[in-house]
Amino acid sequence: MLVVETIAKIRRAYFQDKKSIKQICRDLRVSRNTVRKVIRSGATELTYERTIQPLPKIGPWKDMLDEMLAVNARKPKRERLTRIRIRIFEELRARGYDGGYDAVRRYAATWSKEEEVASAAAYVPLSFDPGEAYQFDWSHEIVVIDGATTTVKVAHVRLCHSRMLFVRAYPRETQEMVFDAHDKAFAFFGGTCTRGIYDNMKTAVETIFVGRDRAYNRRFQQMCGHYLVDPVACTPASGWEKGQVENQVGVVRRRFFVPRPKFRSYAELNAWLEDRCVAWAKANPHQELRDRTIWDVFQDERASLVPYVGPFDGFHAVPASVSKTCLVRFDKNRYSVDGRAVGRPVEIRAYAERVELWQDGKIVGQHARAFGRDKAIYDPLHYIPVLARKPGALRNGAPFKDWV
Repeated sequence: MLVVETIAKIRRAYFQDKKSIKQICRDLRVSRNTVRKVIRSGATELTYERTIQPLPKIGPWKDMLDEMLAVNARKPKRERLTRIRIRIFEELRARGYDGGYDAVRRYAATWSKEEEVASAAAYVPLSFDPGEAYQFDWSHEIVVIDGATTTVKVAHVRLCHSRMLFVRAYPRETQEMVFDAHDKAFAFFGGTCTRGIYDNMKTAVETIFVGRDRAYNRRFQQMCGHYLVDPVACTPASGWEKGQVENQVGVVRRRFFVPRPKFRSYAELNAWLEDRCVAWAKANPHQELRDRTIWDVFQDERASLVPYVGPFDGFHAVPASVSKTCLVRFDKNRYSVDGRAVGRPVEIRAYAERVELWQDGKIVGQHARAFGRDKAIYDPLHYIPVLARKPGALRNGAPFKDWV
């Protein structure tokens, strides 16, 4: 194959220096046919692509090779031959093959690569009975909340039979947000399915074993037991196993979050998202039952759902100490507790929208949950026992500044 540098020399010699073809052949040591081809084609680069690969030795044995490779590929992994190329080569030689091992090795490698590409590009269509399964996933979207551009974490739940969707936005992807998303979704659907399909999110799965075995964390198992759901985790990096909710993420992003919506609070955003889910289901046909909308199929599926049993007590518990200023630090913010709780540890129970502080089996503080950082959330009543001994603190005490 000629390099572009030689082609350029031929063209300059013929068109610029006016040399004859014979002289060019002598100077550059190329054939006359090559020089004529360069001059007549006007190309600055010549390429060659083989359309048919001749297999003089393997050709007669191709069908047998395909069958042997296919039989081996269908065997269980433990029984599959790892040195299949050598075994095939030995068997072919015994049957009369007189070619070399390299030809067999190259053919087997090409066959394996083509089979891999074909199987990776193909999918098996899935079918779900009413109330059989739902799929859960997270996505990150950008909205404007109270004038600030914010990246929110959106929980997606999708019923596999009716394709009914539910989405809800949160500031975090923590475990208490997972619990709240499930409760809000099941309350919205009026029930749940017998099986939940998840990826291997850290808030649910502690250990991934061989195959589909998983060690789920205790609190996640409690939630599934409360709602009578059997959790199933996908194979790692195999998003197609929950392809419906993966597709929903893209649809919701394009339809709900472009252009960026603006809201005053998360409560307003989530109320809007719920309305959009209903409107979308009523306006779009079911992917399989084209003569009916998603909403119509969802109404029929409701009878097959496991009845909603009420909210799960979905908190995330962590121990903490109480400072001398009656404050407990959690999630980069500080919350006040009853002044009598100072000096002893408390248990923080973090919910999606509130924080409870427990000590000796009773609540010593409860606040709406704050996000961001370095905020101090006070309840002035927590400091009444302290004021009994230090009444002067009422004048400049931080908890009492905005207290009427």
